[in-house]
Amino acid sequence: MKLAEFNAADRDAASAVLRPCVDVPRWVDQIAAARPFASRQELLDGARAAAAPFTPDEVEGAMAHHPRIGERPAAKTTEAAMSRSEQAGVDPADAEVADALARGNRAYEEKFGRVFLIRAAGRTAPEILAALNERLANTPAQEDAIVAQQLREIALLRLEGVISE
Repeated sequence: MKLAEFNAADRDAASAVLRPCVDVPRWVDQIAAARPFASRQELLDGARAAAAPFTPDEVEGAMAHHPRIGERPAAKTTEAAMSRSEQAGVDPADAEVADALARGNRAYEEKFGRVFLIRAAGRTAPEILAALNERLANTPAQEDAIVAQQLREIALLRLEGVISE
């Protein structure tokens, strides 16, 4: 969608464009209300500011929409399509990596009570697996901060992908 179209869209339509980037109602509402944006960079700066910080409740709510790394969502939603694209570096046919990710995901979920979240776009499967294994050593407080940061990165990358000049 062009920035001019986004700026001119009614509030519900603008919100519908934003929600798949990260389903945090406050973030969506804040950006939709701040329109019009003079440039794409102004939009991205506003989105970055609105995302800093996401509250723990906002992170928890948004996490409900994120699949496990290595598991491709089958839904036909915009958010599922974004996730499939972002995980392009993880080849589900690579059994060794898929098994290691599955084991790591289980260990992470047992320790932290949620799926492992990482900005997968631009990362290879070995990089994702190394980050997963490294983050298993974190405390819950350390991990909360990292998850919120990863969620912000994902939201901004997705927004960059859906709004053009």
